[in-house]
Amino acid sequence: MTRTAARTRRRAGKDGFDRRLIAPMVLGSVLNPVNSSMLAVALVPIGHAFGAPPSQTAWLVSGLYLATAVGQPVIGRLVDAFGPRRLYLLGTALAGLAGLLGALAPNLWVLVASRVVLGFGTSAAFPASMSLLRSESERTGRGNPGGVLAALSVSNQVVAVVGPALGGLLIGAGGWQLIFGVNVPLSLMCLVLGALRLPRATPAGGAAPIDVPGMLWFAGSLTAFMFFLMRPAVASWYLPVLGLAAGAVFVRRELGTARPFMDLRVLGGNIPLLATYLRQCLAYTTSYAFFYGYSQWLQEGRGLSASQAGLLLVPLSATAIGVTVLTGRRGRIRGRLVAGALLQCLGCAALLPLHDDSPLWLLVVLSAVVGLPHGLIGLANQNALYAQADPARMGSSAGLLRTFMYVGALFATAANAVFFRDGATSSGLHAMAWPLIGVAAVFLVLCTVLPPRDDVDGLG
Repeated sequence: MTRTAARTRRRAGKDGFDRRLIAPMVLGSVLNPVNSSMLAVALVPIGHAFGAPPSQTAWLVSGLYLATAVGQPVIGRLVDAFGPRRLYLLGTALAGLAGLLGALAPNLWVLVASRVVLGFGTSAAFPASMSLLRSESERTGRGNPGGVLAALSVSNQVVAVVGPALGGLLIGAGGWQLIFGVNVPLSLMCLVLGALRLPRATPAGGAAPIDVPGMLWFAGSLTAFMFFLMRPAVASWYLPVLGLAAGAVFVRRELGTARPFMDLRVLGGNIPLLATYLRQCLAYTTSYAFFYGYSQWLQEGRGLSASQAGLLLVPLSATAIGVTVLTGRRGRIRGRLVAGALLQCLGCAALLPLHDDSPLWLLVVLSAVVGLPHGLIGLANQNALYAQADPARMGSSAGLLRTFMYVGALFATAANAVFFRDGATSSGLHAMAWPLIGVAAVFLVLCTVLPPRDDVDGLG
């Protein structure tokens, strides 16, 4: 046994996975959710600081979502071509620079620009982590490292819980600038851990040629559609038209080039993976619409304060984390998907009897129940993708999973805008509940008709 092999063996756990990789993978992957959740408590003070209305500060949220949705599969493809280490280090360095730019921003639009850069920078760690997991699986000859996948999922959910509280503490300590500035030390920690622990290995055969025109057409098509979803209106009819036109050019190019950015022939023939992407979009449309809509109704309809509404959402995150921890090492994911779909239907239906004076205990129970499908579905789809994606394109495939999640988030944002046009009233909540039940029912049918293959179930 060589000295390098012996060192690797000593670092590995009992399943052979190199445990030194977990810290940089987890820390890098939480950069995106922590920046998304911290901002929730900073929109009002930022608006006051720059004299900007909510319609403008909303771009701080939308800018990050747009950049992440576009950046995840693009950077994921670069991970496939150049290896995870380079893109991880480049992305986390970019996140630190974006944080510094945001902390020093002289006006709102520079701040929005920093959020866009932050979205691209934080898009590298998740595809890099999934690529590292696949390479470790091949090195050790083991299957799905379920415990590590669960650790990634739990860490993201924990950050979603503590993000608003952390943001509030930072704002209280030094102003809203600190929620941007905190990215600098986080980025430095990622850079140090990544430089010391991530392997220098590159894909076999060296870096493959990059289909830059394909990436640009994909980004243009997705951007047009997502701009429309941010502010859906008849006057914006030209945006989906531009999206369709750019998408048609993208498809024609990808089918006609030898080394496409996205191999549509292979992807089109991988029905289970396409079903996983569709499940991700449907599930997160329901989850985000419930999360945003319910939290707004708690304040405007039920009349609670922002802090009280935040406390009532803690059971949601707590049960999501708990179910992920309990089921994370179990490989059979079909049951998790079906159970998650049924619980989503139940949670959305439970919105119908709510009214302006619903008892607090009922609201706590509802939050706890809705957290269960969030934990079940997110980890199940992540496991399914790990087994279904082409190993050579794991980075871009993982990036697309995040893209479909953010597309669902934008559908949810549009739904909230439609049904809460006159405020987050109980009647608006009831009206939104019916289409959410419909989306959850479609998700349930999809889980039943196109469930993950049996070989996926056995990977845990």
